[in-house]
Amino acid sequence: MIIYFLPLVAVALLCVPFLFMAKKIKTGKSCKKAFIGNLCSFFGVMLIALILPIGNFVSAASEEGAAAVITTGAGLGYLAAALAVGLACIGSGIAVAAGAPAAIGAVSEDPKAFVKALIFVVLGEGIALYGLLIAILIISNITK
Repeated sequence: MIIYFLPLVAVALLCVPFLFMAKKIKTGKSCKKAFIGNLCSFFGVMLIALILPIGNFVSAASEEGAAAVITTGAGLGYLAAALAVGLACIGSGIAVAAGAPAAIGAVSEDPKAFVKALIFVVLGEGIALYGLLIAILIISNITK
C-alpha cells in the first residue's frame, strides 16, 4: 500500500516550493530561495529514489536472468540516442529563441512577410526532428 503513496509524496515534495514561489511573485519579492528549495527537493527525492529502491524499480536484473542484462555497448548506444535528442532540442531552442522574436517583429511591420518569417522559425524547429530521427536510427541498430 505504501508503494502507491510514495509517488504522491514525491510529487507533493516537488510542488510545495512552487506554491511558495507563486506567493512571492504575487507580493513582488525575490523567489530565488524558493527556486533553490525546489531544486534541492528535486535532487533529494531523486537521491532517495536511488538509495531506497522500493519494490525493485531500479533493479537491472529481470526474470530471465543474465540474458536480459544490457551490455555496455547497448548502454552507450542509449546514451548516444539521448544525447542526440537532448542536444538537438537545445540547439532548436536556441534557434527558435533567436528567430521567433525577429519573425514577430518583421510580421508586425509587414504582414506580407508572414510566410518567410514562418519558414525561418520552422527551420529552427526542424533541428529537433533531425535529432529524434538520429536517435531512432541508433536505437533500431541497438536492438538487432
